[in-house]
Amino acid sequence: MRRLSSAVIVLCCLTGTAVADRDPNRPTGKIAADLGIEEQVFIACFEPVRPEPGKYPSRSQQQANKALLLPCLQKANPRITNDLLDQTMDRYRPEGAFR
Repeated sequence: MRRLSSAVIVLCCLTGTAVADRDPNRPTGKIAADLGIEEQVFIACFEPVRPEPGKYPSRSQQQANKALLLPCLQKANPRITNDLLDQTMDRYRPEGAFR
């Protein structure tokens, strides 16, 4: 199992909600539940993803991140589709959907 960074552990303990290390605005427990996977699986799969600091990634950045995230998530739950992932992530995106 991957060791989580201390930032995630501190945020989890202070807020009672775990977050993705590279995007602290996403409620990982809710996202994982909606995708039908364990929260730690989502956090581990999200680790290599590089969210756009400005919140609006280019199409190529979206595709690069999805190429890392989706196959990892599908190993845990093969029923996760591109559409399900988009809908779920949009649901919890603080700034709302941008497609």
